[in-house]
Amino acid sequence: MNPKAHGKPPMKYNRRRFVKTVAAGVGGACLLAAHGAAFAPWRFFNAAEARLVDAITERIIPADQDPGASEAGVINFLDKQLASRLRRHQQTYRDGLVGVEETSRVMFEGSFVALAVDQQIEVLKALESGKAKGETWRKQSAPSFFRLICDHTMAGFYGGPQHGGNRGYASYKMLGIDYPQIIGQNRYRRKN
Repeated sequence: MNPKAHGKPPMKYNRRRFVKTVAAGVGGACLLAAHGAAFAPWRFFNAAEARLVDAITERIIPADQDPGASEAGVINFLDKQLASRLRRHQQTYRDGLVGVEETSRVMFEGSFVALAVDQQIEVLKALESGKAKGETWRKQSAPSFFRLICDHTMAGFYGGPQHGGNRGYASYKMLGIDYPQIIGQNRYRRKN
């Protein structure tokens, strides 16, 4: 299309205009990135903690022919609940996760998430039995932390999806039960 044919002069795109356009685009991208960082996907965990907790819970309820804790979104349940109802356990989780990493490095010279499944299981057995090595476990009980994360994993896997876990009703499907109906749940629903 010829701009002169429509009576409009051709648009000049000089270097100054190009620099302004690029600067505006880069500035906008930086603003969006900064805005996005403030709204990270996690409420309580940071990204590394979330990966670690996801790996731990997947060893507690591993996938087989049915989804495990990871696919059922147990990490989402834990993150949501630790930012609200289970707030009192925040420091226990922070310290416990440091302890899991210490034990993993002492036993297998690597981070828990990088270990083979058998090694991860050995680390969790050490926690459960109270034989876990690491500075953290001198101040906090490894078996108590292990029981706590097990209990919360079960709650996230078997509880109602509205609480953040049991994605796609994974545990209900595994057990072959229907989604439990709550009496009075729809008491305000209009009847036709």
